[in-house]
Amino acid sequence: MYRNGGTPPRRLRAQSSPASGVRRSSSAGVVLRAVLDHGPIARSTIARLTGLSPASVTGHTAELIRLGLLKEMLEMTAPNGVGRPHVPVDLDTDHHIVCGVHIAVPHATVALLDLRGRVIVQHREPHAGASPLRVLERAASVLWALLAEHAGDRVPLGLGAASGGWVDQTTGMLVEHPLLGWHDVPLRDILADQTGLLVQVDAHSRALVHAERLFGQHRARASIVHLFVGNVVDAAFGTGDTVHHGPRSAAGAIAHLPVEGSTELCSCGRSGCLQATVSERTLARRAADAAIIAEPSLPALLRLAQDGDRAAMRLFLDRARCLGRAAAQLIDVFNPEVLVVVEQGVSHLPGCLAELRNEVSARSWVCKDPEQTVVATSFPGHALATSAGAVMLDMLHRDPLGPISDRLCRAS
Repeated sequence: MYRNGGTPPRRLRAQSSPASGVRRSSSAGVVLRAVLDHGPIARSTIARLTGLSPASVTGHTAELIRLGLLKEMLEMTAPNGVGRPHVPVDLDTDHHIVCGVHIAVPHATVALLDLRGRVIVQHREPHAGASPLRVLERAASVLWALLAEHAGDRVPLGLGAASGGWVDQTTGMLVEHPLLGWHDVPLRDILADQTGLLVQVDAHSRALVHAERLFGQHRARASIVHLFVGNVVDAAFGTGDTVHHGPRSAAGAIAHLPVEGSTELCSCGRSGCLQATVSERTLARRAADAAIIAEPSLPALLRLAQDGDRAAMRLFLDRARCLGRAAAQLIDVFNPEVLVVVEQGVSHLPGCLAELRNEVSARSWVCKDPEQTVVATSFPGHALATSAGAVMLDMLHRDPLGPISDRLCRAS
């Protein structure tokens, strides 16, 4: 394991492979995801669930075991004692970890996650308007400290980076983050240079779509809309095995959707935009203006609401109803199997999710069962860390023999 003062690993380069290699890696990903969903699981059951041949499953599991991604469990026999014993396989969470950096408006969240997407440790580092390079340098420094303290002998496979705003996954650029004032920041290249790790970047809502499908709401594998509400308000849409990015990965920009009846001024020069109306900054400012809290602070307002303060609770319920109207529009446009909401009131305050669902029921033309369709995030308290880690974990579970395999081979 790398310690303070040690030499970080060299930056990894993705290497091209022939079509047969791509198919092989894709099939290995199918096996890995079957174990993620059902492990510990017999190889024969993997073959039945995936449609792969027993010989193919045997080959893939052997390679994944060699790379430290799977492990064999104790030999098992059928409950009735009939038939040959089998040796099930499960994910191996003892040899590798994944790193994550999420860039939010007030802070960066740096985290370590295991291969099941569970957050091992997370740390929030305030950045108070520092330059992009300074923020990312500090995040890299925090990351190495977390690795030294918490990783033990587990080897980092790569670093996922997520952020609100416009993130171009293909180029690794944070194209625009208006609230931070960042433009054309080479997020992937800076973090790769600072850490020496393989780095993958994406917008946090798209990353949380991956996280829900891998580790949370399995219904999201059919189709999902993800609605993220923090200081940034944005969305993502996925169907089947894909997440929609659009040209230059600009999909999901809902910050300027009009909100009926809102007069809140927006930085774009108009009034009544969704982000300006429901963002955490706006909610905290309203609470301070109403003397509910002394200074604009969303955490302080949330604590007050959790303690039963009616005025604080009313602000969260009003926001939930406003979000319900936006959610109804998204549901009517995309008609998803599930709409997942990341929002502090929905995650932590009784009544907010019900208010949001009631608004969807009243306004959506297509949603007949909001209790089934509209759900809270599967990762309350860890959404930012999970979004960052999921950027890399999606690559791993989709393509374990692809760009990430170089590190796996050298670590095995």
